[in-house]
Amino acid sequence: MADSPAGEARVRQDADLALPRPPGVIRRFWARHPVFSDVLIALLCLMLSLAGISAGAVHAPWALSFAIVILVLAGCTSLLFRRRVPLLAFALAVALQMTVPFAPHGGAVALLIVSTYSLAVYGSNRLCVIAGVAGTLLVTAVSGGVAGVLHPDDALPQTMNTFFNTGLSVVLGALVGVNVGNRKRYLHAVIDRSRQLAIERDQQAELAAAAERERIAREMHDIVSHSLTVIVALAEGAGATPDAERARTAMAATAATARSALTDMRAMLGVLRSDDPEAPLAPLGSVSPADVVTAAQQAGFPVTLTTTGTAGLPPTIASAIGRIVQEGLTNAMRHAPRARSIPVRIDTHDDHVQITVTNDGATAPARAGGFGIRGLQERARLAGGTLESGPDGPGRWMLRADLPLAPPRQEDIA
Repeated sequence: MADSPAGEARVRQDADLALPRPPGVIRRFWARHPVFSDVLIALLCLMLSLAGISAGAVHAPWALSFAIVILVLAGCTSLLFRRRVPLLAFALAVALQMTVPFAPHGGAVALLIVSTYSLAVYGSNRLCVIAGVAGTLLVTAVSGGVAGVLHPDDALPQTMNTFFNTGLSVVLGALVGVNVGNRKRYLHAVIDRSRQLAIERDQQAELAAAAERERIAREMHDIVSHSLTVIVALAEGAGATPDAERARTAMAATAATARSALTDMRAMLGVLRSDDPEAPLAPLGSVSPADVVTAAQQAGFPVTLTTTGTAGLPPTIASAIGRIVQEGLTNAMRHAPRARSIPVRIDTHDDHVQITVTNDGATAPARAGGFGIRGLQERARLAGGTLESGPDGPGRWMLRADLPLAPPRQEDIA
């Protein structure tokens, strides 16, 4: 019911769906106050039933009249629970109708109509049909048997009269109830579907936000990690060399690297801001492997770049190649500062590109759980390729990625 905490929560949840208000002031009032409506219907049925039995049951024996009154009171009381147990009210209405052959009265008409209506609305159409047919046949059979014993000359007319009266009441309640029940179940199905779509929309928004956070984390890691590694190497070289000219060159390269990192950071954060009209709103472009290698060479590392193949690269693949080379050199500069050789190879074939970054200065296994390798694996997976990193002989470490030139299928990414 809407008066319960669960009903109030459901009303608030439906309000979030921006559903239109139900038409009609009375209908909205009854929908919001089901207990009041049930009490009102029960009292109305009680008055109609008592008025219906006053003409016939009062002339019956006192025991039968008492039983009829008890059935009326029980049937009207059961209407208070018709939403949860609609079959109970219908069974009591049928029992009250079965007393008609003993003391003719019309006290069960209102109960039959309302209880049959409740079966269709709060039960099901199938239950309404089965119960209606069974109840009508049962009342007709009892009426025929009683009339055959008490009034054998008028048995057939009385039986047919009871059959039509009972059937008409049941059919009237069933027709209204089936119509209202079908509409109610259809609206509930539409609301449930809307609620499901709202949940799926929120889930998709959360997934999109998580994917965007992962992308930003990858970009931020690549920018900050690589730039700071190069800056530290340049600053250490400038402080260690006695040559003033080389020191100035190193510091100039440090400043250039820092300015480039600031520019990339601003471009990266520009996609997150809506109050800066001058901030770029597009994600960062691809990083040139040649620029990354040049920066590492300026920091004093023995990096070489070898490229084969001349096939044009899609923007997604070009961006992934640049970031893979950048992260591979960052790891080499950080974990293999005394490497004598850091070769970088980019081999472009007809259908895929292979990127290899090796160094001969690895002294200890790489720390597990780093964000750099995990981010590169995510980049490779998004591009439809693979990436692996691990030892390549004594003192050597290798980072290898294989990216297809054809765009990946959606199921492959998933």
